[in-house]
Amino acid sequence: MKKQLVLFSASLATIPTIATNRPNIVLFMVDDMGWQDTSVPFWTERTPLNDRYETPNMERLAREGMVFTQAYASAISSPSRCSLMTGANAARHRVTNWTLRKDESTDLDDAELATPDWNVNGIYSVGNGDTQRVERAFPCRTFVEILRESGYHTIHSGKAHWGAIGTPGERPENLGFDVNIAGHAAGGPATYLSEKNFGYNADGQPTTPMATPHLEKYWGSGTFLTEALTQETLAALDRWKSTEESPFYLYLSHYAVHVPIDRDPRFFQKYLDKGLSAKEAAYASLVEGMDKSLGDLLNWLDRNGEAANTVVIFMSDNGGYATGNYWRDEPLFTQNAPLRCGKGSLLEGGIREPMMVRWPGHVRPQSRCNHYLVIEDFFPTILEMGGVEKYRVPQTIDGRSFMTLLTEKRKSSKGRSLVWNYPNVWGNEGPAISLNCAIRRDQWKLIYDYKTGEKQLYDIENDIGESRNLAAEQPKIVRRLSRELGRELRRMDAQRPTVKATGKPCAWPDEVF
Repeated sequence: MKKQLVLFSASLATIPTIATNRPNIVLFMVDDMGWQDTSVPFWTERTPLNDRYETPNMERLAREGMVFTQAYASAISSPSRCSLMTGANAARHRVTNWTLRKDESTDLDDAELATPDWNVNGIYSVGNGDTQRVERAFPCRTFVEILRESGYHTIHSGKAHWGAIGTPGERPENLGFDVNIAGHAAGGPATYLSEKNFGYNADGQPTTPMATPHLEKYWGSGTFLTEALTQETLAALDRWKSTEESPFYLYLSHYAVHVPIDRDPRFFQKYLDKGLSAKEAAYASLVEGMDKSLGDLLNWLDRNGEAANTVVIFMSDNGGYATGNYWRDEPLFTQNAPLRCGKGSLLEGGIREPMMVRWPGHVRPQSRCNHYLVIEDFFPTILEMGGVEKYRVPQTIDGRSFMTLLTEKRKSSKGRSLVWNYPNVWGNEGPAISLNCAIRRDQWKLIYDYKTGEKQLYDIENDIGESRNLAAEQPKIVRRLSRELGRELRRMDAQRPTVKATGKPCAWPDEVF
């Protein structure tokens, strides 16, 4: 992975160099949405799941923009979201698992391995000149701060999940946002139901850290959480429209389709009538409710004459939920087919995401990009979209701008390596979940298990379902990728588990053959 070193100096507050005639930018982020949770086919053919879900507004976005068939993120929420904000790979920023409480790890215990002292407190900004260190957190400047300094009005709506409770990073306002709607430390909602006050009791006190804040006006109204966030977002855009003094950056980050999989009453019966079980109908209703929100946003841009000057980016933070029969029908690990497994896994089902970009005059309608990119690429790309040409940050930017893919001036990601590191233990079990790392280069992907030393090698171009482990048949490729993966992890000062019995760290992938 190419290293872009960006120098850091005391003059962080300096206004960045910017271009004129800058667009509005919308990043529409969905939580835990699988690659196949849509009627838009992201593969070379339609699948039964594409026929199950109804997402007409995603179809509209696909017609009007570019579909990315190989967009990647981390397998878990906080690592992806921190890479988005910092441009750094998760191995570097070390927020490698999901965050919640200050100074507390969310890792489950493993009988044989101890997980490292990762950055359980998330990220925090040093862009405002504050030099106070936050322990077990990654210091950075976010691209949102840079956009705001360059003149953008910045709006956050929905899920944040960048910092633990009681740390600066839990509040979007501390990471560059002028407006914060319902964003806090939690990585999911207590409930989508306003009848349950989104997790607050009758006295206005949260019953769980997952209770969604700032939405009291909707309590008891029958308004589903997805709709409440949409209405609040459009109201924030209305307020912006009344001034129009600067372009806006909107991060509409839905809690949908994260568990609990509550039934969105606007769409639930439709999917029951299509023959789905109650579990799967509830999940499909969450998906379509999210899609309606996308349509409402696109309609607002049309009504207000902003569509032609607005970039709309659609993305998910990790793969779809596929590891528990409480929320989904069995067989498990098939919910993202033809991809294998889902959230938490370094198999394709856990890290390949639905992504689209619409940018009138820059992105060709009905176009497709079949070359891969990763979530940290959003940092330099969005700044380039916003005309920010020069800036300083304290962190190393691992991401690369994908502007040339959008404009089709560059046709390939050939020769680029993507790296994942998950030295943690997630809450669910399944194929390629927990205590592992991986590398993707061209058609090949190697997954290394820290605990067992096992290596899996897949030809992604010819085996998208990762059904055939070619490690024994392709030892030269295994050796080459193992060496590169080990080298990249060391370069980023990545962490690894330790063996409890000996206190020694697990072997790097290039130390086991």
